[in-house]
Amino acid sequence: MTLKNTGKEALRIVSIVLAALLYAFNINNFLHSSGLLAGGFTGLTLLIQTIFSQFLDISLPFSLIYIPLNAIPAIISFKFIGKRFTIYSLIFILFSSLLTDIVPSFYLTDDILLCAIFGGILNGAAISICLLSNATSGGTDFISIFISERYGKDAWNYIFAGNVVILIYSGVVFSWKGAMYSIILQYVSTTVIQLMYKRYQKQTLFIITEKPREIYQIIKDSTNHDGTLFKGVGMYRGKERNMIYSVLSSDETHRVVSEIIKIDEGAFINVTKSDTVHGRFYYRPKSGTVVANAQKRSKQKSKKSRS
Repeated sequence: MTLKNTGKEALRIVSIVLAALLYAFNINNFLHSSGLLAGGFTGLTLLIQTIFSQFLDISLPFSLIYIPLNAIPAIISFKFIGKRFTIYSLIFILFSSLLTDIVPSFYLTDDILLCAIFGGILNGAAISICLLSNATSGGTDFISIFISERYGKDAWNYIFAGNVVILIYSGVVFSWKGAMYSIILQYVSTTVIQLMYKRYQKQTLFIITEKPREIYQIIKDSTNHDGTLFKGVGMYRGKERNMIYSVLSSDETHRVVSEIIKIDEGAFINVTKSDTVHGRFYYRPKSGTVVANAQKRSKQKSKKSRS
């Protein structure tokens, strides 16, 4: 491993640990203190803790429940998403579990709405840092990444719907007020994740340029995406114009647009959001992911058909 790669791996681990610290701080200072519940396996863990505490007078450590709950999703992730991805996710799960039992609680506010909003922001930020470091916070995030990798679509809204079901159940068992505020927290958290992590969101570029070949090469070399060239006439001057049409992942768009402007300062670029794309769309494969595995299987089939 080169020194550069070692530095990247170290930065990745530091980012995951910091995300785990932020996650634990949020649980102890915005969720526990205000009686709010998170979604996913974190919410399920807090729900089990509350049940044991209120009905059985037994105080269970967060890590004792959270780590075993993540065992099955971690195994699925290890097999279908990737080994390194799963290992880094387990680092987050381990640190966030232990830190939740260690990080002290501070009195910040007794306003439950403020706790729901800022708790959602911190929760979404912690998960996003994890995702940007090519890991997850565990639990339902494993499921979300699996769906996104397999079907090429942003699955966070589906996870939000599942979290709402868990929170409604907690409302039946405990308090509807706490459950409803917890749904607000989950909505804020999901919104923050979708703002910060854009791998599975898509944007369409319409580029009017005098240098179509050079700009297409930028798109191809930077993203491995294709483009379509349209010929048209500019109505104001009556001159022939070139328009390139291409669909990219949202996290690639800013970089590509910056490179295009360097090549052609006079290029006219229109970027629009693409909610649904049918057909073949390229995703940068992770080592060991379902996408990478599918590509390997496709190559193997093509080799067999040739033979």
